Amino acid sequence: MLKGFFHVPKAVNEPVKSYAPNSPEKAKVLEAYKKMWNETIDVPSYIGSEEIRTGNTRNMTAPHDHQHVVGTYHLVEKSHVEKAIANCLENRTKWANMAWEQRAAIFLKAAELIAGPYRARINAATMIAQSKTIFQAEIDASCELIDFLRYNVEFMTQIYNDQPTSVSDIWNRVEYRPLEGFVYAVTPFNFTAIAANLPASAAMMGNVVLWKPSDSQVFSAKVIIDIFKEAGLPDGVINVVFGDAAMISDTAFASPDFAGIHYTGSTFIFKEIWKKIGNNIHNYKTYPRIVGETGGKDFILAHPSANVKQVVTGIVRGAFEFQGQKCSAASRAYIPQSLWNDVKSKLLSDLQSLKMGSPEDFGNFITAVIHEASFDKLASYIDQAKKDADAEIIAGGNYDKSKGYFIEPTVIVTTNPKYATMETELFGPVITIYVYEDSKWHETLQLVDGTSEYALTGAVFSQDRYAIEEATVALQNCAGNFYINDKPTGAVVGMQPFGGARASGTNDKAGSMQNLLRWVSPRTIKETFVTPEDYRYPFLGE
Repeated sequence: MLKGFFHVPKAVNEPVKSYAPNSPEKAKVLEAYKKMWNETIDVPSYIGSEEIRTGNTRNMTAPHDHQHVVGTYHLVEKSHVEKAIANCLENRTKWANMAWEQRAAIFLKAAELIAGPYRARINAATMIAQSKTIFQAEIDASCELIDFLRYNVEFMTQIYNDQPTSVSDIWNRVEYRPLEGFVYAVTPFNFTAIAANLPASAAMMGNVVLWKPSDSQVFSAKVIIDIFKEAGLPDGVINVVFGDAAMISDTAFASPDFAGIHYTGSTFIFKEIWKKIGNNIHNYKTYPRIVGETGGKDFILAHPSANVKQVVTGIVRGAFEFQGQKCSAASRAYIPQSLWNDVKSKLLSDLQSLKMGSPEDFGNFITAVIHEASFDKLASYIDQAKKDADAEIIAGGNYDKSKGYFIEPTVIVTTNPKYATMETELFGPVITIYVYEDSKWHETLQLVDGTSEYALTGAVFSQDRYAIEEATVALQNCAGNFYINDKPTGAVVGMQPFGGARASGTNDKAGSMQNLLRWVSPRTIKETFVTPEDYRYPFLGE
């Protein structure tokens, strides 16, 4: 084994490319998009060195053109999941014993592959699979994923460097062991970066991982797999299975070697997972780590002193980028009566300028929601708002799924601060606004805090520092990521560690050292240089 205290390259955030007209990056990503659009790929599950093709396949289509098939993927059976778990465990010792700098090199190489030769491909895949505009794909699939990989390597070295105090005759050491068993990673459709980071962060710390990507993200997950393979990740460190989520999860949770779950998805499913783990607790060799980031009902709160243009920009970007399909997306807003007319006028003007369609057209700000079930749910809430006396749709409200799952950016104004769409997570391009009386600022703070079961993100807009301070204190428990004079989306790795509490998850802060600490089991070693040879202490002399 090599000897030395190795220093990794200093982590820096990947610059976001502009994709301006006539830029080389625009030409490259459009070329990749067209190539991938016109191909049909076949995606197996991956167990060790094997590619598992069961013949039981599902189509992969683009949300903005749901009849266009870009590939198929193979669904596994229970026996395959059991085989994947066994393969993880077979590879655990060798991977756990690999020198940390060798593990680091794999993921640093993966970051550089994404920054360079894979950038256009992973962005184009995300545009096709998840209907993201090029900007949303760039900040997710490229920049955030690169940042996760680079910063996690740096965080790993900081963790290893955190050592206890020693004295001349006693040397105290802490080693950060991987968990005993395997980690189960369940990832969502909406962020390619999250899909890669959940299995990669655990693997980086020496764990073996069973990875279940979202059915709606398999197309871009395949690019992640290709990148990890080219970066040199050994077979069996991350085994990838596609198929019935309940069956895969139940099989994972039934194993006595289940050591932890890294999850992003719905709140209800996460609670059900927690329950199953609890019911199986007597079967496990260790207490499993449960790490989850779930839903949000994220807010924008404007103080009477707020800048109207800033508030409106926060609403448009916060609520409607990526069709509101971010856990952090603004979906409820509180606007003071004194600003409402100006906010409404500016908001309607901005919304009229938004274009909707395929992400291949760079002029489009809005594309399609992820699938028909999401479309139908959103349409039902919009239809109900059209009927309810305490709600009014002032923008949008139309939808069409004939070609793609398109929902217009929709603004509902309600006179009921506890209206359904003020409380329920919709996960789409719908925001509900409640106009409050200026004199009720303090009561509105209590309203914001008490309206939702979630506590993920939130934003306050104000030019009054006393009001900012009051809001920061009053809203401390209802947003794990709190924004002052900015939209409640767009957390950057290394700058704003991300996660929330209450029903929004365990708040283990992806993109920070705190998250990586969940995937290690520290062992303290005390070495005494001059060992006592007589049990008697001085006090016994009396």
